[in-house]
Amino acid sequence: MRTVRRPLARTHNRTAYLFLLPWLVGFFCLTLGPMIGSLYLSFTKYNLLAAPNWTGLENYKQIFGDDATFGHSLKLTFTYVLLSVPLRLVFALLVAMALNKGIRALGVYRTVYYVPSLLGGSIAISIVWRQIFDGDGVVNRALGWFGIDGPSWIAHPDYLLYPIVALSVWQFGSAMVIFLAGLKQIPADLYEASQVDGAGKARRFFSISLPMLTPVIFFNLIMSIINSFQAFTPAYVIGDGRGGPLDASMFYTLYLYLKGFAYFDMGYASALAWIMLLIIAAFTGLVFATSRFWVFYGDGKEGR
Repeated sequence: MRTVRRPLARTHNRTAYLFLLPWLVGFFCLTLGPMIGSLYLSFTKYNLLAAPNWTGLENYKQIFGDDATFGHSLKLTFTYVLLSVPLRLVFALLVAMALNKGIRALGVYRTVYYVPSLLGGSIAISIVWRQIFDGDGVVNRALGWFGIDGPSWIAHPDYLLYPIVALSVWQFGSAMVIFLAGLKQIPADLYEASQVDGAGKARRFFSISLPMLTPVIFFNLIMSIINSFQAFTPAYVIGDGRGGPLDASMFYTLYLYLKGFAYFDMGYASALAWIMLLIIAAFTGLVFATSRFWVFYGDGKEGR
């Protein structure tokens, strides 16, 4: 029996590796290889035209020692993440709860609300968004109906961040679909038992819905943090491609892009990219480390 099973197992392994081959080629050639190359370039002076010149830690010393724009872009990105992530998750959860009422044509509503997540990152939508928040755009016209003189959202550095945050919140569709799937997995008898005990809507939400949704919240939180740190297109288009007035839209990714492809300092840009990778890893690790205190699974075990 062993002589029969071993060749059969080898055949199955070869078949599995054959199906994995496209992914393995993509991973090593398009992900791991460029990452290793970027790590090497971060220790060099490289302008895309001449061969890289090894400089050691010089790029990192300049970033943390003399680069004021680095600190500004990092602070602006942190502000964007802290504003956009909670607002998007709360809005997505509210819409998911509204759609979880057994309404007719649920699939149509779910598709309509999901579409912004597909289109929101495009250049065309960012251009439209810029027009909406322009000085004489739709937003200020709507405010004018109530006698409010709206500010110049795009041209004023104190307000430019808010249209970008609003665009991020508008892309709540993917998180909403996941929240809706999580809500439908909550047993209905839990709500029925709580109603018999006299629990109101607020009590049912905080005692049943929210604890049962913590694994879904955990997943959406991780994905939203990663995506928010990588936000680029809205900052580039809405902020005129150079960071807007007084660098009001100089997000970290935009600064990285300008360093690499506008100023041809690819070694410096690679160092910025690796710093961002470590920052995202730190935030993700923090969420994972704290998940055991607030994430609860259906088997009654807390997250680890």
